[in-house]
Amino acid sequence: MANTLQISYGKRSVRIAGVRDREDKVANPEVECIWKGPDILGEGPIWNWKENALYWVDSDKPAIRRIDSDTNEVTTWDVPETIGSMVFREAGGVVAGLWQGGFSFIDLDTGEVTPIANPDPDNPITRLNDGKCDRAGRYWSGTMDTTFNDRLGKLVRLDTDLSCTVMDEGFYVTNGIAWSPDNQTMYYSDSRGRTVYAYDFDINTGDLANRRNFISREGEEGRIDGATVDTDGCYWAAHINGWEVAQYDPAGKLMRTIPVPIRYPTMCTFGGPDLDIVYVTSLSWEIEPGDNEASPLAGGLFAIRGTGATGIREAFFAG
Repeated sequence: MANTLQISYGKRSVRIAGVRDREDKVANPEVECIWKGPDILGEGPIWNWKENALYWVDSDKPAIRRIDSDTNEVTTWDVPETIGSMVFREAGGVVAGLWQGGFSFIDLDTGEVTPIANPDPDNPITRLNDGKCDRAGRYWSGTMDTTFNDRLGKLVRLDTDLSCTVMDEGFYVTNGIAWSPDNQTMYYSDSRGRTVYAYDFDINTGDLANRRNFISREGEEGRIDGATVDTDGCYWAAHINGWEVAQYDPAGKLMRTIPVPIRYPTMCTFGGPDLDIVYVTSLSWEIEPGDNEASPLAGGLFAIRGTGATGIREAFFAG
């Protein structure tokens, strides 16, 4: 049984059939475009609970953006090169994954960029993509093959002493990094490989073990892009090229999908004062001719309310 979803932007509102959950219970989330942008490649939304604001990146502009949750006022900081992700730093400022500079400190007040470590300095066609901090304050990211042709991607960890370690490799495109609420499992998606992996995770050491398949999207419309988890341990993911955000249970079973008015949602995260709003980024460059005609809000930032789920505070980098 499919329910009806209301989508609003500005003074306009439309309703779309198709919200479905595992047990066909009534589910009526509301999707709102809170900033039309557009981003070229919106990615990496992260809620700053100290500021009550959402940050995200436009990888290809390239820029870091901030939206105030009370006023919807957007602030933009240009950065000097392609940016895959950013996290907040306990000591102030942000840490970002840049194409040429690798992991780098960025002072948003001055614009100063200080390189830390580049996990793949000798390969001109790879760059850092999705990234996030574990709850011990380590920054995890991964490289991707910008030609999408080979499995050149590496999963890497930036420790609080600023050392960088390759933790796994052999992927097309790094995405979907998240951790279970009990810190015992780490998730990692290879979007082009259409697979989400799960690892046994040691929060004390940052070590990984026992990689296994968690979700496969082989043969399905929409690949898993950026992701997060809720307090119940469910894995929420943007289905890029699928017009939807999906919720999977802790065993990797699809629970429900929520349609969004964009063909290419790129990542989702929980935010808001109660961490009960799902924020979704998107891209606006056309992968297929006519994409933006079918998806006029492409590149916008969206808020989904009424899912019944709540998220977990994102950690700051402790180095």
